[in-house]
Amino acid sequence: MDRFLRLGAYVLHPLWMPTLGTILYFVFTPRYVDLDLMRSKLFAVAIITLFVPIIVFFLLRNLGIINSMHLKTAKERKIPLMIQCILLLVIIKLVFDAYDSPELYYFFVGILFSTISALVMVMLKVKVSLHQIGIAGITTFVFLMSIHFKVNVLPWISAFFFFNGWVASSRLHTTSHNYAELIIGLFIGLIPQLIMVNFWL
Repeated sequence: MDRFLRLGAYVLHPLWMPTLGTILYFVFTPRYVDLDLMRSKLFAVAIITLFVPIIVFFLLRNLGIINSMHLKTAKERKIPLMIQCILLLVIIKLVFDAYDSPELYYFFVGILFSTISALVMVMLKVKVSLHQIGIAGITTFVFLMSIHFKVNVLPWISAFFFFNGWVASSRLHTTSHNYAELIIGLFIGLIPQLIMVNFWL
């Protein structure tokens, strides 16, 4: 059980969530999307939100700004979150368009607001759960897509509810966060997606 709970923090790491959300959009959407365009968009998202942050992490660790990938203190989270905000702005400005792909565009706007909120909490010296923010945000996005596209994705929604519990249990088990930090993270991930849905649902 210990290994299973610890595994949740890696399998459902927040860096995976933007790429996973993009993949699920292309899986669920009933619209025709050119395969080459789909690949290019997905590749761009993976590069900007996954591979670039990993490279930046090693750079920051070598510079002594952060000590580990877990970002155990609020102070360590400040610069990574600032960089993540910039990378999300790049996606919003260059990768997705509000007219061609409103669902994905506002999904990433929601992620940006969640990241800014986490950064504000860091400034207030509150270390909210980035894992809970990520999984709550994508769970909300999947639920809203099911309504928008009128498709039955109940197994996916059920799986993501399980994933939310897995992440929360994992963070509590490893004493990475307390209940308050998890609850705040849940709402920081959920609320921006609910606000942004007014622009595309």
